Amino acid sequence: MVKSLNAAVIGLGVGERHVRGYLAEPRCKLVSICDLDKEKLETVGARYPGVKKLQDPDEVLSDPSIDVVSIASYDNYHADQILKALATGKHIFVEKPFCLTQEEYSKIDEGLVENPQIHFSSNLVLRRAPQFLDLKKRLSESYLGDIYYMEADYNYGRLYKLTDGWRGEIPNYSISHGGAIHMIDLILWLSGKIPARVVAAGNDISTKGTSFRYHSQVSALLEFSDNSTGKVSANFSSVCPHHHALQVFGTRGAFIHTYEGGVYYDSRDPRVPGEKVNMPFLTEEKGAVQKSFIAQILDGHKEDVSKQEVFRSMAVSLAIEKSLQTGKWESVRYGKSANIQF
Repeated sequence: MVKSLNAAVIGLGVGERHVRGYLAEPRCKLVSICDLDKEKLETVGARYPGVKKLQDPDEVLSDPSIDVVSIASYDNYHADQILKALATGKHIFVEKPFCLTQEEYSKIDEGLVENPQIHFSSNLVLRRAPQFLDLKKRLSESYLGDIYYMEADYNYGRLYKLTDGWRGEIPNYSISHGGAIHMIDLILWLSGKIPARVVAAGNDISTKGTSFRYHSQVSALLEFSDNSTGKVSANFSSVCPHHHALQVFGTRGAFIHTYEGGVYYDSRDPRVPGEKVNMPFLTEEKGAVQKSFIAQILDGHKEDVSKQEVFRSMAVSLAIEKSLQTGKWESVRYGKSANIQF
């Protein structure tokens, strides 16, 4: 535990939320913000007078006065920036995904194993949504019985972000790493289960003829260590509003969540109505994970998303990407930071 933190933020798109998160904690001093785009840096920086504005991320990462850094740059920069932050002993809060390849995963894992004093987390926010917190509580009380199947779909509904934005410009953009990983994290957190292997398939039907050259839809089957199964998907081109669909099936009941809300069922009889729950997503949860991360460093409180959980979800997403390439079932390769023992 420490008394105060000097903070910095790299990437000022979604990263501006991180800026506000540090400013909301009196024991944090926001020292610098950084973005490669000079115009964005000046525009955002004007809202935070007194904070140093930098275009070069290395200036942030090499600054010995910075205790904690938020990394919200483009996905293909994350791993390199994390490794540089590790080298200078900074605590790291990163937007998903924290890496893109198994090699990057292993290097970051090794760096954290060598520096156990460094706190590391990622902004996996779905577990802060009220309806999923309610489900987590019920599952912990065996409300649905033994869970044997889960299905989670990231229906993005924002095709333009593939065809017109930075996602279409970086090499090998992965919608599993960039979208489905939220659903991977959600079902792992809800169930406490560990996927042993995965198999995946995808297509680019909805993005043919556009500038985006990779899968725009991916589905993966997961086999857990207790022989239960699951499915996760990333559907970036869905013709529907952005939402997170979830189905959890247990021996005593089921929970089905769509854009319209959620329903708990405890009967197979169609005449028996389910229990409807409709808890809207709140803006508060967007900063809640960061808030808990800061509290973990300053006060020793348990963080919402642990290092172990981040490494588990990332390992599953990497296995999905490998299966897309091989067309085969692939074992999930967990690093030491994932703290897995089969």
